[in-house]
Amino acid sequence: MEIEQVLDAALRKAAAVWVRPDGHDARLVWALWRDGVVLVAVGGSEQVVPGLADGVACTLTVRSPTTRSHLVDVPVTARRVVPDDDTAGALRAARLNTTPAWDEVFRLEPA
Repeated sequence: MEIEQVLDAALRKAAAVWVRPDGHDARLVWALWRDGVVLVAVGGSEQVVPGLADGVACTLTVRSPTTRSHLVDVPVTARRVVPDDDTAGALRAARLNTTPAWDEVFRLEPA
C-alpha cells in the first residue's frame, strides 16, 4: 500500500495531528482532512501553533487509527488559505467542543 493510501486511511479517522513548524516544538492540534490535505485553524479563540506561517516547512505526525501509535512523519509546507464557504462550514462542523473563531487557516501540503 502506498504512503498516500495509508495517510488517507489514517487522516479520515483522525481528529487531531501533531504539527511541528521548523525550529519549534510539536503541538497536538485538531485538524480537518479534506480534499487530500490537512487543514488547521489557528488564532482567535482557537489553538496556537508557534511558528506556523505561510510557506513554513513543518513535520506532520500522524497516529495509527487502530493502534493509536505513531504511524508516520510527513514533511509538509504550511500554506495560508481563505476557506470558501463549504470549507469554513466543514471546519465549524469539525469543531465539536466550542464555537470556532479562527484568525487563519493553513493547508498542510506534502513537501
